[in-house]
Amino acid sequence: MMRILYLCAAFYGLLCVFSIVTGLIYVSGKRKLNPLELSDRFVEKLDDDRKLQAFTRKMGWVTFLVGIVQGITSFAIASTRGMWGYGVALSFTVFSICSVLFKLKGKINAFPLLKLIAYVTILVVLIGSKAAFLG
Repeated sequence: MMRILYLCAAFYGLLCVFSIVTGLIYVSGKRKLNPLELSDRFVEKLDDDRKLQAFTRKMGWVTFLVGIVQGITSFAIASTRGMWGYGVALSFTVFSICSVLFKLKGKINAFPLLKLIAYVTILVVLIGSKAAFLG
């Protein structure tokens, strides 16, 4: 079971690096938001380039902060220390599932679907390995 937990921690660690780098790219203005990440109605509201650029920077900071939380979650899973680690891992995994479901609303895309499958798998592993954290 510990190997599977370490794989879950590695997945969150990889997402941590990806999110921090992506967030910094958005904040710097080097890249626009991916329209696949937003609903069509939301993209229509951002028809002005300045609005889109300002929103991209804000989302860059959000993405950066999510990356930090993913890193904390990775550590919490890898350390398997007590209720705090289990609570952090479980809470952020449920949040991640809800976030992906919200992004999938109205759009079917392979990357969010793969993330959803990974998050649900991690949730099942966490629930099944509760004893490793508490024992």
